Amino acid sequence: MKKVFLLLFSITVWTIVPSCNKDDSPKDTTEVNPEPEPQPEPEPEPVPEPEPEPQVTSYTGYTLIWNDEFDGTILDQTKWNFETGTGVNGDFGTGQVDRATDRTENVNLTDGALNITTRKESYMDRQYTSGRINTEGKFSAGPGTRIEARVWARDVKYKGQGFAFWMMPAEIPAGETYIMWPQGGEIDIMEYVGSIPYYNLGSVHYAWFWEDNQYQDWNHGHKGAYYSYENEEVPAVNPDYGGWPVAANNPNAGSGGYHLYRIDWFDNRIEFSIDGNVYHINYFNDGDAMGNAPDGQDYDTKVTVDGKRTMKSEYSHHFDEWHPFSHEFYIILSAGVGGTTYTYGGAIVPEAVFPCTTLIDYVRVYQRD
Repeated sequence: MKKVFLLLFSITVWTIVPSCNKDDSPKDTTEVNPEPEPQPEPEPEPVPEPEPEPQVTSYTGYTLIWNDEFDGTILDQTKWNFETGTGVNGDFGTGQVDRATDRTENVNLTDGALNITTRKESYMDRQYTSGRINTEGKFSAGPGTRIEARVWARDVKYKGQGFAFWMMPAEIPAGETYIMWPQGGEIDIMEYVGSIPYYNLGSVHYAWFWEDNQYQDWNHGHKGAYYSYENEEVPAVNPDYGGWPVAANNPNAGSGGYHLYRIDWFDNRIEFSIDGNVYHINYFNDGDAMGNAPDGQDYDTKVTVDGKRTMKSEYSHHFDEWHPFSHEFYIILSAGVGGTTYTYGGAIVPEAVFPCTTLIDYVRVYQRD
């Protein structure tokens, strides 16, 4: 009995002991990866600041209807035409000796400005080249508008060098195929020449008689006033040629920096101003300048307006067939080289420095509300 018990005890112990030292249950051998450390969010890439839009001046009582800020890289030909060649009579009708081209050497855009440059170079049949653009057939303006350009005639410093911001007729009379000059009129908002460096000339050109729309060399009326950059008014006595070349950045010369050249066009007159200073008012009708009865005579006088010497002139509508300044005109920007006494301030002088560049910051047209 004892023997049996011991045997049973031995079997039991053998059975129990191994079960205490060995685990036969399945083991999970998959490696457990630690939780990843949280990573900081990546810094967002910087967004470039947008290019600022050009700031266009707003005027009370006016709405902008057309402008070119010249902020691109090439001339906008939806707004402007290149005029190339040598024009009327081979000298643009003014005695110029340059040839206008559409090359970037003469017309280009840089740093937000239009550059119009005359050069001394042998090109085709001429020894001088120039740039000349206009809005003919693309934009025109007339009474009820303000037309302005911010211009720096930087290199116009010698006799025979010049730049103009001006306008010519965009309309013709019914039944006619053209309008003759000066029957159709001309408006010179800026006419700046190196031989009269301290003054700008603002003018209208017109005819005294219709003459069946034919040119007659005697049939030319002109009323113009000079503006002194230094005194910001019309001088007491008109200037003569002289005083050139001026030093760079001379504030009393048109080549010294940017100026705002403008006309305000009304139904009965055009007011010329520079930097907001009105200096010439041309009245279209006889007697309007001084309020007198019509006498059939052109007239001009210098008066004081807002403390500034100002020219009042009349009259530019002489015949019933066509009143030029009741109609729309297109804009022209041009540089040139003079070849005669009466163009661009005289014939070009040998010591004149080229290239000669004028910069135009913008041209803007507003409609009066």
